[in-house]
Amino acid sequence: MTVAVETGLWQLDTGASTVALKHKAMWGLVPVKGVFATVGGGGEVAADGTVTGTLTLDAASIDTKNAKRDKHLRSADFFDTDKYPEITFAVRGAELGADGAVKVSGQLTVLGISRPQTFTARLSQADGDAVTLDATFTVDRGEFGMTMNQLGMMGGLTTITTTLRFTRAGA
Repeated sequence: MTVAVETGLWQLDTGASTVALKHKAMWGLVPVKGVFATVGGGGEVAADGTVTGTLTLDAASIDTKNAKRDKHLRSADFFDTDKYPEITFAVRGAELGADGAVKVSGQLTVLGISRPQTFTARLSQADGDAVTLDATFTVDRGEFGMTMNQLGMMGGLTTITTTLRFTRAGA
């Protein structure tokens, strides 16, 4: 990835980054959308081109614009934020393709359960001091122990959409 991105430490620009989710409820008829209001993270591009880092979401910061639903999402039925306050993605590698696509691999941890996750992001902006990655991918919530599905109303796949802007540490 060093072709487009300088080596060194990078910090997530929380004001310019978003992590959103969309899940179809009511037997796939009603899309429920939400954002995590509190995100943090950073990473490093090493001299050999390897990329590592961590993205952290405050699970309790989920906001679907419906207070009752948000309270339920924070409960033990879903994110169990009292017991598991953070959702993390630990980046283990990122490979930049010639077309600006970045294959990102790592470990996603939700409810204390870690699973490998790989997705393709689009490098939408890169210069010496800032990098922006956009990605959309799906996660099977059942793989993380989120099995609440009253009356079969909710499918297992949740779509995650991110815009992550990183700035060079010290820039």
